[in-house]
Amino acid sequence: MKNPSRCTPLLLTLAFAATLTPALPAVAQMSNMDMPAKQSDAPAKPVLSPAEQTDVTLGATTITIHYNSPAMRGRVIMGGLVPYGQVWRTGANPATSFVTTGNLKIGSLTVPAGSYTLYTLPATPGTPWLLIINKQTGQWGTVYKQDMDLGRTPLHYEKLPIPQESMTITFEHTEKHSTYLHIKWDTTDQSVKIEAVK
Repeated sequence: MKNPSRCTPLLLTLAFAATLTPALPAVAQMSNMDMPAKQSDAPAKPVLSPAEQTDVTLGATTITIHYNSPAMRGRVIMGGLVPYGQVWRTGANPATSFVTTGNLKIGSLTVPAGSYTLYTLPATPGTPWLLIINKQTGQWGTVYKQDMDLGRTPLHYEKLPIPQESMTITFEHTEKHSTYLHIKWDTTDQSVKIEAVK
């Protein structure tokens, strides 16, 4: 007969190991459950006024406009969010930049090659808006210095048949040396002719 005192340490060791074995998968599973969700799993927040760019080439001249596009989102735009008689950033967030590599004629205004900020002066229906070309650059959109104006020129108004949710700045009816700049939002379409000049 075997000595039971010799078997006891071995049995105790085996019993202790058996109690640990089923716990290992549970620990691993718990670690996975407690891991924080990946950042990519979180829903992306909507960008309220996304950055946009529009450009056009007229002969050897390239015009590039950077702006942020606000949306109506149920708000009153003309005469409300965009008040009449006050200079408007013509976009959202940073000031709307206007860069031309060549000399231009914008409406009645002569614009040398260079970098500028584009503003507008909205007016009540029946009165022309004004497009403002300002020599200050890189500022926030609400920072406007009138003494830095290069000049102003009237815009042409047309009513859009249905409201446009997001504001856009586009070049349309482009020919070799001329185009039309359009600023559209809500039911308002403001435009002006641009020509490349020597």
